[in-house]
Amino acid sequence: MTAAHRAMTQLESWPNLVSGSPRCAVGRSFGTAGCDLVHFHANDAADLYLTRAAVERLLPQLLHCTAIRVRPGASWITVLLDCDDDVALLLMLMSVALKEHDAVRGRDEECGGPRSVRTAPPCDWEPTAMPSPHAAGPAAAASGAVHHRRVHDAWKAVGRILPHGH
Repeated sequence: MTAAHRAMTQLESWPNLVSGSPRCAVGRSFGTAGCDLVHFHANDAADLYLTRAAVERLLPQLLHCTAIRVRPGASWITVLLDCDDDVALLLMLMSVALKEHDAVRGRDEECGGPRSVRTAPPCDWEPTAMPSPHAAGPAAAASGAVHHRRVHDAWKAVGRILPHGH
């Protein structure tokens, strides 16, 4: 059983988490109230939606962990899953993500609004539509109909080469 499978097995036992297909349609997700919080796209990594505020707040600690990949300004982080320590790290950060998600919903209630259902911004695997070729001109039409915001292969390869969690 891979580290990702061990993490998914543990997340299945958490109350109020729903498992299913992520919006990006690659792999498996866990989330609450219509909001994907973690995506398992492969057997060796998970993408976690922490919110941009949480990533900025935790950035000094996240940068010291070799199992985590963070892009500047991102609200999603990638946790490389190699061993049980990486699974424990992912579960701890999932707890942070849940608290952050609940805090955002609580702020909406304090302002007199209904408990809103927040959706996470697209993860790096989710395709996003390009501008209309009619609005942007022939160059946009030549570049293709869909632009995939995927993590660069080199960035992922470096993550697999660097030792972490051992």
